[in-house]
Amino acid sequence: MRLTEIIKELNGEICFSGEDVEREIHSIQVDSRKRVENGLFVCIKGERTDSHLKATEAIKSGAVALIAEKRLNVSVPQILVSDSRVALGKVAAKFYGEPAKSMKVIGITGTNGKTTTSFMLSSILEQEGKKVGVIGTLGVRYGEKNYPSALTTPDPLDLHKTFADMRANGVEYVVMEVSAHALYYKKTAGIEFSACIFTNLTQDHLDFFKNMQSYKEAKERLFQEYGECVAILNGDDECGREIGKFREKQGKGKTLFYGLNTPADSFAIITADGLDGTECMLNISDKLCRISLSILGRHNVYNALAAATCATELGVSMTSIARGLMGLENVSGRLEYVGSHRDVKVYVDFAHTPDALRNSLETLKRYCKGRLLCLFGCGGNRDKGKRAIMGEIAAKYADFTILTSDNPRYEDPLDIIADIERGHRRFSSRYVVVPDRETAIDYALDFSKGEDILLIAGKGAEDYQEIMGIKYPFKDNDITINLLKKKEKELR
Repeated sequence: MRLTEIIKELNGEICFSGEDVEREIHSIQVDSRKRVENGLFVCIKGERTDSHLKATEAIKSGAVALIAEKRLNVSVPQILVSDSRVALGKVAAKFYGEPAKSMKVIGITGTNGKTTTSFMLSSILEQEGKKVGVIGTLGVRYGEKNYPSALTTPDPLDLHKTFADMRANGVEYVVMEVSAHALYYKKTAGIEFSACIFTNLTQDHLDFFKNMQSYKEAKERLFQEYGECVAILNGDDECGREIGKFREKQGKGKTLFYGLNTPADSFAIITADGLDGTECMLNISDKLCRISLSILGRHNVYNALAAATCATELGVSMTSIARGLMGLENVSGRLEYVGSHRDVKVYVDFAHTPDALRNSLETLKRYCKGRLLCLFGCGGNRDKGKRAIMGEIAAKYADFTILTSDNPRYEDPLDIIADIERGHRRFSSRYVVVPDRETAIDYALDFSKGEDILLIAGKGAEDYQEIMGIKYPFKDNDITINLLKKKEKELR
């Protein structure tokens, strides 16, 4: 890709200086330490660092041109832009041949439900015979490829490279989770979405966004900046309704609502539910289908409605929608049944926000004939405000709580647990503190009896525990299954 093509792509936002504009650019880089040949270095001002200060280092590493927000005292050509993050997304898309334009891209944002909704929509599209790629918290999946991703929404260079590989593998639809951080950092610049889904807005990430208003505004960007795409909104959520009003006022693209409590384009009537799943009748813009969801909970009916409404707008048949939803048996770490011990049923769930924990506990409480036990902790160096709230929720809905460590990162696990305790003690003293997570799971299994249900919450499908900057192998599912096997042997 020639430098002149990059200049043309950023036309209207740039002021160019330097020579050799016909130079061939072989790579784009944002890390000044990485060695490149004929590379373009994008200077980005971050929260803690400003890579404009690393431009000279990048040139020594092989950069032959820069994208920057201010003129620098260097000899290589510079493309000056008002926002280098937006420029990065656009240039990354161009560098990889704008692969996203060859596919239909569906973005999903919201505090909870993004992963499950993406898997439901992917399953529906596959039933329709489409080749689908999925990008999100559980990694990247398309064709025979399935690999982890460090971020829910990858950075632009990785994202557009992934799009290019998906296109090369015949992918027709991409279903991707779009986090609030990704929207704040404008990672989706250069993508044309066919549809965008909003699941809900509840407290999370306030360590970064500081308040709910800033967090909400980040989520709303997906529907403001990509206004011409079809918007699928949760009509039972206040933020979803606000997004709808904004789009109507601005004359944006088509907007559809789904919900269970307020009038909506798509809704469901739940006819039966239990630990085996939920049966309901879906009405998707007056098209009906009866389904049985294996994934538990009323909150997952919302996710099914979101996926089904989006699929209908993409031209998918109701037959494929029903088959896709019913064919999805579980989503890893999302209220996932992992086994039983002495008639005690054990579930692992990613619930790491107050709303998610409440939804999971409410769901299991409805079917629990014995005691409902809840094991969880909170992540370190993250939103501290939700810790006491989650303690309160566990106290209200669980019969007994085991407080333990999650990903403490650089905090003392006991300090985190103390924050949770403050909330729990307001409503109940029925809890125990077991800081080591594996020991806590072992304790919970021994403590449980009869027809109890044990919920192990917070980490879901994560395969590590982060302590003092080191990620140690740890997966709730695997640890629990191994402990269950050990206890079964002991009973024989």
